[in-house]
Amino acid sequence: MGGDGAPDIVIKGLAITAERHPKARILLIGDETVLGPMLARSKRAASICTLRHAGSAISMDAKPTLALRVRNSSMRLAMDAVATGEAQGVVSAGNSGAMLALAKVVVKTMPGIDRPALAALSPSARGDVVMLDLGANVVCDWRNLVEFAVMGEAFARTVLGLPAPTIGLLNVGAEQMKGDDRVQKAADVLRGSKLAAQFRGFVEGHDITAGTTDVVVTDGFTGNIALKTGEGALRLVGEMLKQVFSSSAVSKLGYILARPGLERMREWLNPARYNGAVLVGLNGVVVKSHGGADAEGFAHAVDVAMDMVTHGFNERIRTGLQQFELQAAPIAAAE
Repeated sequence: MGGDGAPDIVIKGLAITAERHPKARILLIGDETVLGPMLARSKRAASICTLRHAGSAISMDAKPTLALRVRNSSMRLAMDAVATGEAQGVVSAGNSGAMLALAKVVVKTMPGIDRPALAALSPSARGDVVMLDLGANVVCDWRNLVEFAVMGEAFARTVLGLPAPTIGLLNVGAEQMKGDDRVQKAADVLRGSKLAAQFRGFVEGHDITAGTTDVVVTDGFTGNIALKTGEGALRLVGEMLKQVFSSSAVSKLGYILARPGLERMREWLNPARYNGAVLVGLNGVVVKSHGGADAEGFAHAVDVAMDMVTHGFNERIRTGLQQFELQAAPIAAAE
């Protein structure tokens, strides 16, 4: 029931999901008086959905504390379904703060994880890059950064299909002496871990779009700024291209000649391809769709959730965390 175009966009997105994954089963939770007639008009979406009524919905501007108090909201019932094992994942385009709070309280973090992180794909010159955290944790210590590296590595294996994804810690410089104590300690642990061969040390902001590493690890404050800056840069380039190709008759002719290449670029940078940020580190799969996503974007968020479940994403994280217990213990003791 959440998102700028909900619930219409959700139903249309699930119709696309039904085409791609006809064996999928979706527990659709919301106001049945609204969703029932919509499903009746979309036979394709209805073929994979079971409708469950929710007495209320969390508004996009509601505070997380309110979301925790409302027990019959569609978002709360969805989280309950994952917590009890009835469902394996949640996809929502609703209130981000409420979703994070409910996920932490209802689904809960898996053993060994201090804080969940928000992870998503970003385009680069060498292909897609995994970035985390993108805003779930404004303040992080070195342990959180190490956990993010483990979870990001598992994410890249699951979604990108990389056998040994490379990892970089976002820093103010690539030199080993740069950065504060947090990134220095996190780097030390990673260099002494079983991920040492995949760890490339520190990376800078320009390395994200260059694709220097497959996974970029940072705190939520920095990650969210980097994400929003990248989104703004893409919009700026798009607007500038429009102005350039409409400035004169010659430019318009140039657009006609360049159109096939521009169409490929637009498809490559299409925001729908990157919709679906995963709240990693929980006892279940929780995927946040962008509130402004269209039907194709929402369907992609569902694809991401299905990949997480199908490829045993959480089990990969558990295995990875076990490898760090011995490496992290001496540093923690030294503190």
